[in-house]
Amino acid sequence: MANKGRGLSRSMALALVVGNLIGSGVYLLPGTLAPLGVNQIFGWMVTIAGALAMALVFARLGAMRPMAGGPYAYAQAAFGPFAGFVTAWSYWILLWSGNGAIALAVVSNLSLVIPGMAHVPGLPAVLSVGCVWLLTFVNMRGVRQAGEVSLVTTLIKLVPLLAVIALAAWLWLGGTPFVVQAPVPVAGGSIAAAAGLTFWGFLGLESATVPADKVEDAKHVVPMATLVGTVLTGVIYLGISLAFLAYMPNDAAAASPAPVAAFLGRHFGGAIAGAVAVFAAISAFGTLNGFILLQGEMPWAMARGGVFPMWFAAESAAGTPVRAHLVSSVLMSAVMLLNFGRGMGDLFQFIASVSLAAGMLSYAMTMFAAIRLLPEERLLIPVALFAAAFTGWATWGLGLEAMAYAAVLLLIGVPIYFAVRRSRGLPLAPA
Repeated sequence: MANKGRGLSRSMALALVVGNLIGSGVYLLPGTLAPLGVNQIFGWMVTIAGALAMALVFARLGAMRPMAGGPYAYAQAAFGPFAGFVTAWSYWILLWSGNGAIALAVVSNLSLVIPGMAHVPGLPAVLSVGCVWLLTFVNMRGVRQAGEVSLVTTLIKLVPLLAVIALAAWLWLGGTPFVVQAPVPVAGGSIAAAAGLTFWGFLGLESATVPADKVEDAKHVVPMATLVGTVLTGVIYLGISLAFLAYMPNDAAAASPAPVAAFLGRHFGGAIAGAVAVFAAISAFGTLNGFILLQGEMPWAMARGGVFPMWFAAESAAGTPVRAHLVSSVLMSAVMLLNFGRGMGDLFQFIASVSLAAGMLSYAMTMFAAIRLLPEERLLIPVALFAAAFTGWATWGLGLEAMAYAAVLLLIGVPIYFAVRRSRGLPLAPA
């Protein structure tokens, strides 16, 4: 258990979950999902059901086995070191590659206030890298400082999101007719594509389980933060999606680099849109902070568990995994800079899709681990199986290109595992 006053408090743990869930996704996904029409609503409904199933499993694991490393710790405890490594490697890829998309979201929203920013080749990627390194240094100072940033930014980000939902409710109650959208047929493939993208908005529901050793009263706080954060986020996401479908033309949403700001701007003027864009940038900035915290904790836990080089287990005087933070941020920076030729929207979707395709494995492994670790929880078994099936379905919806890139990234890790185990004189698999 974390020392009181130095670890993450109850409010910080909840803010970490909500802040990691509500970030770049809710501000950029309305534009990405717009071409799918009403399929996005069905996609959100399936994703929310899958996310709630996962949250319940993570909450039970967090209550019964509050171990540092979250998905990695559960997979290793259930199936041994190789399964733990594959799960952790998958999750780590999800973190450092996905953080690139979140950093880009900060710049994308600021580009609404400073339009020329988006037209300078490579500038969005360079500015995104700058955000990454600023928050990397914040996290290297200590987990408490990172928790304070998450708490403040989470409170700020809720303001414009609740404003969108309130505005749509006011328009509906006032009898304002819905906008006429171009017809988009409902199809299984389109719903799967929407689910694959919308799960990006629930990336991080396990956030409180990863630094469990640094959470005060983890046995009670981790499951509370996981469940409450996921439910609150699902309600907000569905409200935002319904508001856009009712009162924002799909083509306008798809064309905007900051659709939430554009939505409010249509009704309150451009000045409001600029202000909301700043809120959105702060929101993504806070989410980036929370995930940078996790991307440092994962290699540290892997190293201490014997499946990653011990070099990553080193800590600073403040108890932070400095080396893990530095390597993760270097990899993240490389992903963005190597793909800076893509437009902001294309770059966001590409990085988000690849990171999700790689990281889905870690969620599926956690669901199977729960069945083995908590056999007495009979009602949890069908929930975990449903969540595992959802991860497979959502991965398929991301497309072959994303899955191919993810497969390559996952295979790269296998030689590292065998090299580390041999160098330590440890068995390659459990006895």
